[in-house]
Amino acid sequence: MLDPILPIVTDLVRDAARPLTRSSGDYDDLLEFFGDAHFVLLGEASHGTHEFYRERGQITKRLIREKGFSAIAVEADWPDAYRVNRYVQGQNVDADAVEALGGFRRFPAWMWRNADVLNFIGWLRAYNDSLLPGSVKTGFYGLDLYSLHTSIEAVLNYLDKVDPAGAQRARYRYACFEHFGEDPQAYGYAAGFGLSYTCESEVIGQLIELQRRAAEYARRDGRVAAEDFFYAEQNARLVKNAEQYYRTMFRGRVSSWNLRDQHMAETLGALVEHLASQNHALHNHDTKVVVWAHNSHLGDARATQMGRAGEWNLGQLVRQKHGRESVLVGFSTYTGTVTAASNWGDPAERKRVLPALPGSYEGLFHDIGIPAFALTLPPDSHVAGGLREPMLERAIGVIYRPESELASHYFHARLSDQFDAIIHFDQTRAVEPLELTAEWGVGEPAETFPSGI
Repeated sequence: MLDPILPIVTDLVRDAARPLTRSSGDYDDLLEFFGDAHFVLLGEASHGTHEFYRERGQITKRLIREKGFSAIAVEADWPDAYRVNRYVQGQNVDADAVEALGGFRRFPAWMWRNADVLNFIGWLRAYNDSLLPGSVKTGFYGLDLYSLHTSIEAVLNYLDKVDPAGAQRARYRYACFEHFGEDPQAYGYAAGFGLSYTCESEVIGQLIELQRRAAEYARRDGRVAAEDFFYAEQNARLVKNAEQYYRTMFRGRVSSWNLRDQHMAETLGALVEHLASQNHALHNHDTKVVVWAHNSHLGDARATQMGRAGEWNLGQLVRQKHGRESVLVGFSTYTGTVTAASNWGDPAERKRVLPALPGSYEGLFHDIGIPAFALTLPPDSHVAGGLREPMLERAIGVIYRPESELASHYFHARLSDQFDAIIHFDQTRAVEPLELTAEWGVGEPAETFPSGI
């Protein structure tokens, strides 16, 4: 039976929705709603939808140009994203944006090696190049912790340059992982179940030594040395947190999820502190950050069934710390295609997204009849009140299993407590990977898919 409240809520949403027409003024109201926020968190309901990437890019461009945002922090590994950061700030030898994205080789490579990210990175480099000398350039940074071995290599490369004896000590400590090859999950399984020693004391000791020698390293070449040290320190912190993450991942979802999002929050905080120290003295520049990650990381976990099970997430932690200086924006879709895999590590496929289930937020937004819209949710508004009742919400990560969609991809949430705003596209299409696999090329037909971007 149809919930008698739903038609009322549908009318409230229809009246408050701002249709999106791909015009230059689409997000005028949204940017006004952001006000003086220093943290704008832009989500996505899948890791493979073109419209989510494209529109996050459009909103971010306006935040950079009109509101002085100077950092983009994304759900990506720190060393891979930092290679992009060096490119967009004109600091390295990558010839173009395609090369700069070359660090993203770990599954799922399409999450960052795709046409929409490529276009945005090219724009960001051109924007930074257009600034006057001495201006604050916008950087691109990763928040995630999967890059244990890549980050170990980055720490060793740094120490080889500034402290060869310290590099020898670091190699001795990090050799603890050598018995497990390049598979951190093998280490996590053995250490987590007591089948092997842990590397906890070694990774903590390495981070502490690096931090104790920070002043010595940073004095060597002023700002450049401080930047290089910060990059190395974050890699050492990532190794410490990744060791703990992999050691706990077999004990249950909640503990490992919380460790991962806690690491993201710590990295975001360290990034803001570092950028403030680098920029404030010269520019009196407030550090404002755009965050790109999945809805499940950026919507307040306290408003979801995962939160009731004990999980927290980055959006919740940012909101608790920064209050009204933060804005959480979710994205949603009703149907279309998506780039995703059938199992972890499988090739990318272009899959058909089933129409959203009745009784879901996505189904409600479809019934409104507006192809694409933005909706702000002030806490005391009628529309926020109407969207505060728990309903189903869909989440597609890097894996999509339509055959078990309800069990695999839906959860209950209170949307207006989870997000401050929502952006909905009724029909969406798969993001285009830079490397098109055979499975992707023969995937679901895309009637309106262009020949190129």
